[in-house]
Amino acid sequence: MDSEEQHRDAPASEPTEGQSENPTIQPHEAPDTAFALFLEDSHPNRQSAAPISSETQKNRARRAAEEAWDWAKSIAVALVLALLIKTFLVQAYVIPTGSMEPTIEPGDRVFGSRITYRLSAPARGDIIAFIPPPEVRRTMQPLAPGTLSTRFNKNKDFDYSYLKRAVAVEGDAVGVFGGKIFLNGKPLDEPYLKNGLRVCPNYDDFPIRTVPEGMLLALGDNRCNSHDGHKWGFLPKKDVQAKAFFRFWPPGRIGILR
Repeated sequence: MDSEEQHRDAPASEPTEGQSENPTIQPHEAPDTAFALFLEDSHPNRQSAAPISSETQKNRARRAAEEAWDWAKSIAVALVLALLIKTFLVQAYVIPTGSMEPTIEPGDRVFGSRITYRLSAPARGDIIAFIPPPEVRRTMQPLAPGTLSTRFNKNKDFDYSYLKRAVAVEGDAVGVFGGKIFLNGKPLDEPYLKNGLRVCPNYDDFPIRTVPEGMLLALGDNRCNSHDGHKWGFLPKKDVQAKAFFRFWPPGRIGILR
């Protein structure tokens, strides 16, 4: 066997001619630096991070308490403002029936101005929110006494409002026949009525009377399907809560009420 064949068959562990007895370690055989650092950090004799001083802890606790107090004050102010707005300025109403169709439909949500009638009296054509008369309230289910929603009503044993249109005010001579209003000797033009002007079958007429002082007549725009003043008579102005002026729901019908 010649020298070339002897060289080819030599074991891989034996250094070939010209190689050092201690060859340089290849890169893949180098220790993992990150792992070495981890071992160093986790060594039991290594000194841990300095503890947080009691003064720093107190400062953090004080800042947290101050922030919590600021939030509590903000929430309290917001609740008080909301209560004041609801009591004296604006009230939201949800419409459950179709008695005011097509002006207001079931499921609509509207705002009522509570301050309007503190400054002026209800006028003909206003859409008003009011406390129903006693004979109507007797058919309603009262809420538990003392609930928040009943505390600001004049009558404490119910929490229910009607929305109708004021069609006549004190001093007016008014009558309703077949659903059509006759005001001060003339038919009243009512473009807001459901399906235009149509006589309602089986309608309980309201003979012509003069509206007494401090009273008004409130009827639904859906004249043929409304439990209103043609059934139970005149409404005391003192029971009027707000003037409905704006529909805010549903989004597709947002707008001023007329």
